[in-house]
Amino acid sequence: MFDHLSITATDLDRAQRFYDAILSTLGVPRVNRRERAIGYGERPRIDGAPCYLSIYLSDSVVADSRHWCFRAPSRAAVRAFYAAALASGGSDDGPPDLRPHYAPDYYAAFVRDPDGNRLEAVTRRPEQPA
Repeated sequence: MFDHLSITATDLDRAQRFYDAILSTLGVPRVNRRERAIGYGERPRIDGAPCYLSIYLSDSVVADSRHWCFRAPSRAAVRAFYAAALASGGSDDGPPDLRPHYAPDYYAAFVRDPDGNRLEAVTRRPEQPA
């Protein structure tokens, strides 16, 4: 898991709608909104948990090979992340599925945000019975 990261967006209102939708599926709250930035999660503590994401307004975004992966608590959360991304202006970059070429229980979904950033949600937990 990462400690913190910062990404850029060309439209902060659009980014907020998108990230509010997808991060809520993973239990990550928006904790602030300023004129040129949005913050999600909690500031890292001394023990290293949890993580913090900042999104900054930028005049241009070059989202070629950037990739951020978020830890999901379950396969259902991975599916919810994917559905929320598509419903909020994101695009498909790999639907929810097992990716055994990474690890036997690697269950992930890949999307692109409205600025082209590649995002992933992953869990390594087996499917829970309904």
